[in-house]
Amino acid sequence: MPGIDECLLEVMRLPGARGAAVVDWTSGLALGTIGESPNGDHEATAAETAEVARMAAEQPAFALGATGPSTALPEKAVAGAPPPVEDVIVTTRAGYHILRFVETAFDSSVFVHLWLDRAEGNLALARIRLGETAERLVLA
Repeated sequence: MPGIDECLLEVMRLPGARGAAVVDWTSGLALGTIGESPNGDHEATAAETAEVARMAAEQPAFALGATGPSTALPEKAVAGAPPPVEDVIVTTRAGYHILRFVETAFDSSVFVHLWLDRAEGNLALARIRLGETAERLVLA
């Protein structure tokens, strides 16, 4: 079972991988980084992507089993429960950003951010492999 460093090395082997990070979405802190950062600063990128992850994870519209409009928080959106969202994909003209949520034994507030070059990367392959890696990730 890979730790943070092994996880990051594994995702950087994907075609088109430019950079990656493991981020705590509640604090916006990078727990580990590798490669390039879209804006040249891994910590700033971690904080920015954490805002996107937090917005997606806390939205009732994305709750499991949601069938219509609701103002109540989703059943799983309680402290310590994993968010109902598996991943968030942001597409830009030059690349793809995949934020993959990681379920953990303690609070499930971690995600892996992978930045792919659009010309060289394969979004479908990256999403599948990132999901497999996130499932094996061990946070100590």
